[in-house]
Amino acid sequence: MKNRKLLFIALFVLFLIGLAIFLYPVIQQARIDKQSRQAVQQFMADRPEETPMRPQQNIEEIIDQLPYADLWQDAKMYNLHILSSQRETLNNSLAYIHPQLNLADYGLDSEVFAVLTIPKLDLEMPIYLGASSSNLSKGAAILGQTSLPIGRGNSNCVIAGHRGWNGADFFRYITELEPGDEVIITNLWETIRYTVTETKIIEPTDVESIYVQPVRDMVTLMTCHPFASGGKYRYLVYCDREK
Repeated sequence: MKNRKLLFIALFVLFLIGLAIFLYPVIQQARIDKQSRQAVQQFMADRPEETPMRPQQNIEEIIDQLPYADLWQDAKMYNLHILSSQRETLNNSLAYIHPQLNLADYGLDSEVFAVLTIPKLDLEMPIYLGASSSNLSKGAAILGQTSLPIGRGNSNCVIAGHRGWNGADFFRYITELEPGDEVIITNLWETIRYTVTETKIIEPTDVESIYVQPVRDMVTLMTCHPFASGGKYRYLVYCDREK
């Protein structure tokens, strides 16, 4: 009788362990999705209301009237620096993890620089500065030494995302994007709409494929490829600002 009771307890414990293993990805996905959603909601709630602009008016003409104008100006100068220096800096993979700017220096409590929205994938993610493991575990991240998404030409903002992370999808279904699909960046000052123009599979060392392209205002989405391959290749989605 005692042995049967011990056997029952052992089987029950094994059942609980199996159930925990089965539910762990579901719980993790729910937790990460909740954190990502809360970060997006907080950014949108704290974000200043957009200032209406006249047709053909450029935000640079009114930036001094807007909140965080010093941050926008520094982001603009950073992009100009990237334009002239990326051929040297992009060869240093450690530079990818460093944030382009420290948002706390500009009076911002949040580490979120913008929000990425991809309607076709029903995807909305916070965007952080610097592709550190910490930032990539929370959402999308702009590679250090690539442009910031402030809607100016001669820029290519490379936004990295995990192809699935602890149960959360993130960029898992990015290969479903096709030319013509829309990608939206909402920063502190305006909502910028981009259109997918091309997709490409590259070697991890092919930095030339993420260089700034003259005149173009670009966003490039990047993730590992194939799915669950350990990062053998990189999958790129090139997007150009809508005219």
